[in-house]
Amino acid sequence: MGSSTDLKVADPEKSGFPAPAEDQRALNLRIDWTKDEERRAKRKLDLIIMPLLTLGFFCLQLDRGNISNAITDTLFEDVHITQNQFNVGQQMLSLGIVLFEIPSNMILYRVGPGKWLTLQLFLFGTVATFQAFMNSYGSFIATRLLLGITESGFIPGGLWTLSTWYTRSETAKRVMIFYFGNQFGQASSKLLATGILAMENVGGKPGWFWLFALMGAFTIFSGFILGFCLPDSFRNPCSTFLPGKSWFTDRELHILQTRVLLDDPAKGKKKRKIDIGAFKRAFTNWRIWVHVFISLLNNGPQRAFDTYAPSIVTSFEFGKLRSNAMASVGLFLQLPTSFAFSWISDHFDLRGETVIAGLFCHLVGYIFNRSFTTFGNDRRGAKYFGVIWTQMFGTFSHPLNITWLSLTCEDSEVRALAMAMIIMGANIAGIYGAQIFRSEDKPLYLRGFSINLAIISTAIFLAIVRTVDDLIRGKRRKNKDLDGSSSDNAQTIEVDEELKGAHR
Repeated sequence: MGSSTDLKVADPEKSGFPAPAEDQRALNLRIDWTKDEERRAKRKLDLIIMPLLTLGFFCLQLDRGNISNAITDTLFEDVHITQNQFNVGQQMLSLGIVLFEIPSNMILYRVGPGKWLTLQLFLFGTVATFQAFMNSYGSFIATRLLLGITESGFIPGGLWTLSTWYTRSETAKRVMIFYFGNQFGQASSKLLATGILAMENVGGKPGWFWLFALMGAFTIFSGFILGFCLPDSFRNPCSTFLPGKSWFTDRELHILQTRVLLDDPAKGKKKRKIDIGAFKRAFTNWRIWVHVFISLLNNGPQRAFDTYAPSIVTSFEFGKLRSNAMASVGLFLQLPTSFAFSWISDHFDLRGETVIAGLFCHLVGYIFNRSFTTFGNDRRGAKYFGVIWTQMFGTFSHPLNITWLSLTCEDSEVRALAMAMIIMGANIAGIYGAQIFRSEDKPLYLRGFSINLAIISTAIFLAIVRTVDDLIRGKRRKNKDLDGSSSDNAQTIEVDEELKGAHR
């Protein structure tokens, strides 16, 4: 393994000139490698960074979402809580994430993603495991709040980490791959729950006990994987548990870092802390706030539906274990659907258009559920189709929106804050979304589905506004470039005429 290396810039002692400032280094860089060298270095980066970050997100979703399977078991009776009290616990999870999202991201920015993301897996894995010992409303509220606090910052931290290792165009596709961990976790938790809940009475414990214990233990084990394998940064390309070993050679680091700085010189201006100016630039940018509200509006209904999807399918009289397995089908179908939308967004640069299309399909899902829920169980196939459709299209507008936002940010500091802001918005969505499906509205949830329709419609409107804004800005930039080109041509013609006159 090679050791860490700095950028190759002119040696001031040999050249007689002072070394360039850090934010001017991109001006002194050039491509001095072959396409084959770059392809091999990028492939190696993908094989190291992407599986590890995706694994972390997979674990987070397992520990956050397995409660939706637990409530199809005897959790309510054993912990002595009602459905509406359970909703309050879900709000505490989101509240913990929201309160500590930005502080967590500031810690990551200071100590590095390798150390902080690894520590987070150990922390929320431990809390998730101890959920198995809940026995009262108080213990339920406390563990959900602690789970939210320990999970806070992991998602924006992962997104920011991707933005530092990859160019802007490459980051878009990697964000969707990163979110596949979330989506695969959503689907897998429901399928795994089918087997784990069957362990009821093993050791005298209910099935939900083993659900929390085993999934939490897996997260802790995954923390060791990240600790041994996840490199921190270009400056410190070593993992937390192996500080003297780099996964990359000096040559590979030079290629990977130089290409990122040539793509976006602002990434060379990383500081040890985020200054007040970055906060001002981020919080006064209306476009960032539009993206935050799009995710806030999309994720509230989606979180609510994901939590109660297994229970809704159970109400179709398919049986507890079978219903958990069936509730995973739409989420597994979501994976190729997400990939297709991501490819279209990336390949054709249709950022806003794919977000709008995803939100519209999400809206159609609630139209189906609102219409089909009144059917009797003799038509439960149609009711189940509504569940599958909503799961297929409910989630991926959020990562597409994040990619769109990332490309809007002007520098790495604003990008780090914007990532925290949009994830905060997504988790604030969990606070209100937790109360959409209430006990007095079950089992049809007609009011809940109507609320979701209104919320998603608002998200579509905002996405259209931002898309039109991008189109207008793009047209202005194009016209400006054309005007600049025309001006240059006119100056060239004028100089030619003067030269001809001089010759005459």
